[in-house]
Amino acid sequence: MRAEQISIFLENKSGRLAEVTRILAENQINIRALSVADTSDFGVLRLIVDDNEKAGIALRENGFTVGKTNVVAVEVPDQPGGLYRILTILQNGNVNVEYMYAFVQQSGSNAVMIFRFDHTDEALKLLQDSGVTVIEGRRLYTL
Repeated sequence: MRAEQISIFLENKSGRLAEVTRILAENQINIRALSVADTSDFGVLRLIVDDNEKAGIALRENGFTVGKTNVVAVEVPDQPGGLYRILTILQNGNVNVEYMYAFVQQSGSNAVMIFRFDHTDEALKLLQDSGVTVIEGRRLYTL
């Protein structure tokens, strides 16, 4: 029930993000979701793509440092309080959200959130026991 995310470490300078997207485009790799975090010196680009292996190889061949991380994707009702319910379940179970970002779908009544937890197994159990829909990685890559 986990998904795999790739993380690319970028110098914080003009054109680096464009270079990553060019490499992915040239290799026919589709970005499904992304998040960028930065400091004054570097950034971390987190991506959900449709082919992690191919993306990692292409980016490494072009000099980028690439890591892989397990994350969890959940459906969140696209209505006021939808995310609050999920976060309350996690808070009550003493699970910390290290970071999260949204995944955009073209249709449907739910949003999709990508989470990184401090205790992933506990988070998965809490969410599933509470009836939250956790999206399998292979489905996430093709949504």
